[in-house]
Amino acid sequence: MPEGSPARPAGGRHRHQSKSVNLALQGGGSHGAFTWGVLDALLEDGRVDFDGISGTSAGAMNAVVLAYAFAKAELDGLEGQDAREAARQALARFWDGVGVMGTFMAGLPLPGAQAMASMFTQWFSPSQVNPLGLNPLRNLLEREVDFDLLARHSRIKVFVTATNVRTGRGEIFSGARLSADAVMASACLPSVFQAVQIDGEHYWDGGYSGNPAIYPLIYETESCDVVLVQINPVETPYVPGATSHEIIERVNEITFNAPLLAEIRAIEFVRRLLAEGRIDPARYKNVLLHRVDGGAALAEFGSTSKSRADAPFIRRLFDLGRTTGDNWIKQHLHDVGVRSSAEHTHRS
Repeated sequence: MPEGSPARPAGGRHRHQSKSVNLALQGGGSHGAFTWGVLDALLEDGRVDFDGISGTSAGAMNAVVLAYAFAKAELDGLEGQDAREAARQALARFWDGVGVMGTFMAGLPLPGAQAMASMFTQWFSPSQVNPLGLNPLRNLLEREVDFDLLARHSRIKVFVTATNVRTGRGEIFSGARLSADAVMASACLPSVFQAVQIDGEHYWDGGYSGNPAIYPLIYETESCDVVLVQINPVETPYVPGATSHEIIERVNEITFNAPLLAEIRAIEFVRRLLAEGRIDPARYKNVLLHRVDGGAALAEFGSTSKSRADAPFIRRLFDLGRTTGDNWIKQHLHDVGVRSSAEHTHRS
């Protein structure tokens, strides 16, 4: 493993038959390192295989790095826990790279520079502030993922959501359409970056239309189980209002959760109809939804920390994700394939 990566024993802790699940990975800036920790726990445990992964923004980056690592491992003749170990190493390399880059950038600003940056993004567009559309994350992503190989050889189906600027609708990029452009579009906050152009259309962050989108997992995979790694809080213990910044951040959280909550309500509605025998089970999948709640775990950091990416902070988020993932495995892995373990976590 690369220097600085988590030292965990290879080989897995369990030899039981694997269960097939889909992953739904939310976006949330550097808080995606929490999801890395959850994935590391699942990979080390070794009792789940991944049928499909739907991801948005940082969730999309985790998705493509994980899926590509498995595709590359298969080409290299690695199977089982050896392939999972290769995926753990790939995720560690990516996020260690984010941490190195974030630590370097954190050392550059002079006192007051952050306030000046906020003023510039308020009064000037990204094309004025960053006319070349530079995003160092793209180089990091392309260094870790060969998208052509991913499209040709991945057994894991990957779905990345971006928002079409012209139509306002979410668009799913998968298969041959899945590219570095698509992932960067999924992570394109319009206040920070220029819209990403793909095939003549312009795209912004996928969180506005699906964070993440669950429906591709329902229609295009075999597994009935969806494990949602959620890093945006649904509820807040206080009503923001002390500052305009607090209000804006809470509005963003609500906006980025709304499409997901709508899909969850639809899933629960279909499940009730199936349980009552009112619709044909041959036509409708009985989706079993499970949730790893990072929203509550990350509440202490606040939403502004999503733009913080120094190495110590990234590692702290990873450790928190590992702990939360291990706890979910202990409490709910036995529910996979049997029942939904997230039935009452979202009120209609």
